Amino acid sequence: MRLLSGQRAWLLQRITAVYVGVYVILALGFFVLAAPADHAAWLGVVGHPVVGLLTAVFVLLLLLHAWIGLRDVVMDYVHAPGTRLLVFVLAAGGLILTGLWAFFILIRAGLA
Repeated sequence: MRLLSGQRAWLLQRITAVYVGVYVILALGFFVLAAPADHAAWLGVVGHPVVGLLTAVFVLLLLLHAWIGLRDVVMDYVHAPGTRLLVFVLAAGGLILTGLWAFFILIRAGLA
């Protein structure tokens, strides 16, 4: 946890926010201007190696951004050590499962 404390965590939070924000704006722009007509077209877009890689980086950075934010809030407001540990374990487990689910979807879209 020491690696993500203080100014490092603050800077990493801002860097991840920039990538996530740019990705969301570009994705929204794409889907507004050239929305895929059906599921097969969507798979074609997401299955492209560049889009898949950019999306995988997005998922990874979004989960890291969420972890840093949750960790800071829990450290500030949950004072009992046992409860803090439980919240950390549940949050980390939820984020890991969400990330695995997202990567599974990206891999399946890339193989389709």
